[in-house]
Amino acid sequence: MRKPRTREQSAAATKEGILRAATRVFAKHGYEGGSLEKISSAAKSFDRMVYYYFGSKEGLFIAVMEDLYRRMNEAEMQLDLDLAQPVASLEAVIRFFFGYYRKHPEFLILLNTENQHKGRHLAKSPRSREFAREYSSPAMGVLAQVLQAGEARGLFRSGLAPRDIYLMILATGYFYVSNRYTLSHFLGEDLEDARSQADWETFMVATVLRTVTPAAMLKD
Repeated sequence: MRKPRTREQSAAATKEGILRAATRVFAKHGYEGGSLEKISSAAKSFDRMVYYYFGSKEGLFIAVMEDLYRRMNEAEMQLDLDLAQPVASLEAVIRFFFGYYRKHPEFLILLNTENQHKGRHLAKSPRSREFAREYSSPAMGVLAQVLQAGEARGLFRSGLAPRDIYLMILATGYFYVSNRYTLSHFLGEDLEDARSQADWETFMVATVLRTVTPAAMLKD
């Protein structure tokens, strides 16, 4: 026989259900349109439970954003990189970010929403500084190790700033995925097509590798 769930398990499931529902509702309707009524309905819960677990709509939105970063961070940590192969490792990092954006469009949608609000919600998080260190440092640290390994083997240029390469990877992947619908109309091609996405991923890899490769090693 199945054991009845404990009160703690039930509470955790309710909180998780509200968080998952809020992610979907905020991604679909934005912050303003993502009412507590819609979220409670999607979670099959009640408005009072949102207040109980998250304090307010803004508190719930902050929790959603922190959860998005946490899940991406956990996915990053699953990368199995061999620093003895820095080129292959850098390629894996690039492909990871582009693939993650494609698989989790809600992440980009909600990042855009928070940027439209000038980051004011995350800034109000009680643990905003701790949060930034916890979820940004690992990615930068891994990339720094890859770049250092490549430099030590003469495969990458010296003096590369991990921050710059990090932003380059994110910018090229993020822009393609977040703007794929309007760009498809503007360019007259389907950027959601698997071949188009594969071609862009290949271009991203080539662009970043050309940027980090010493000039003497580049072919004319």
